[in-house]
Amino acid sequence: MHPSNIVLLEFHPERDDLSPGKELRDGLSVALRMGRTIWLANDESVSIERLTLCEADSTGQSSFAREHRQYALHDYLPLPLPPHGATREDINEADIEGLACDGKYLWIAGSHSLRRRQPKDGDGVRKAQKRLATVSADGNRYLLGRIPIVEEDGAYTLVREHTGKNKLRRAAMLRGDEHGNELTSLLREDPHLGPFLAIPGKDNGFDIEGLAVAGEHLLLGLRGPVLRGWALVIEVALVEDDEQGRLRLAPLDKDGQLYRKHFLDLHGLGIRDLCVQGKDVLVLAGPTMDLDGPVRVLRWRGGTAPTSECVLHVHELDTVLELPFGQGVDHPEGMSLFPGRDGKETELLVVHDSASPGRQIGDSTLVADVYTIPRKGKGR
Repeated sequence: MHPSNIVLLEFHPERDDLSPGKELRDGLSVALRMGRTIWLANDESVSIERLTLCEADSTGQSSFAREHRQYALHDYLPLPLPPHGATREDINEADIEGLACDGKYLWIAGSHSLRRRQPKDGDGVRKAQKRLATVSADGNRYLLGRIPIVEEDGAYTLVREHTGKNKLRRAAMLRGDEHGNELTSLLREDPHLGPFLAIPGKDNGFDIEGLAVAGEHLLLGLRGPVLRGWALVIEVALVEDDEQGRLRLAPLDKDGQLYRKHFLDLHGLGIRDLCVQGKDVLVLAGPTMDLDGPVRVLRWRGGTAPTSECVLHVHELDTVLELPFGQGVDHPEGMSLFPGRDGKETELLVVHDSASPGRQIGDSTLVADVYTIPRKGKGR
């Protein structure tokens, strides 16, 4: 499958640098388009990036997203750790892996995952083994929260508080601390997920990498664990807590259930992103481990309104797209609906982790791909 279009994402050169040798555009983990606004995040940062979609070029084969504005999460949410450690290069990343909007709030999900260190070139045997034995919990990754969103001059912006129609909307996040939150505390007793909370994400441990709004509920897509080939989506509902700036889990039904588990047979792949299209949920599926591919988009029909826990076999999921991927580069990580030439949301914007040099233009521009979504029943 080849892209039908591209979007040039133009970051501000002074905001593109995360640390020496690392740029925002190198590893985009999520994308969300809202009108002319495109929200993006890098999983090694503690901020959200906003670009504004401009006109297409004369051929109609590419669009431009410019006017980069950066929103530091600490300006809106009570994250447990400061933005940086001992140095500016030591970023206490939130590992943002999910963005979604319900029309009032921008919802944000961190990975909630542990991290295992990587050996470096030149490490001796003992040093390499020591790195591989080092597992850390970055406290800002336990982020599940929301920030009020308002329209401003034809685009969207984030605010800490907003009063409209006599109702106050305030930024808030699920209650917890640098060691976890209310959701992870519950899941520690779960027979399917509990054993994987102590395992790093890229080792098939617990790792959130998708977020979608389903009515009054949220769907959290898990990259891992994958259980005997089955991936999981966790369904939750969050409401205001008594403590300002905090949210708590709310019952999903009259039985008081605080979360539901939905199992999807993705042939051994994990979930890399979720995207709502009408009543359906599009699932970006890719390897849970540190591998290159395969990567595909599948359709969960009626996924925005599950009335109970689901177990979806492979024949109950429609394959929409088979996406290309590189060897060690260009791993599809985030997707969002995108307008076709008729203005309808018939296309899919895809951004990549480990962007290849061929995607990088100049000092701070990146090429994102756009694919035409086949009509229902026309996927391969």
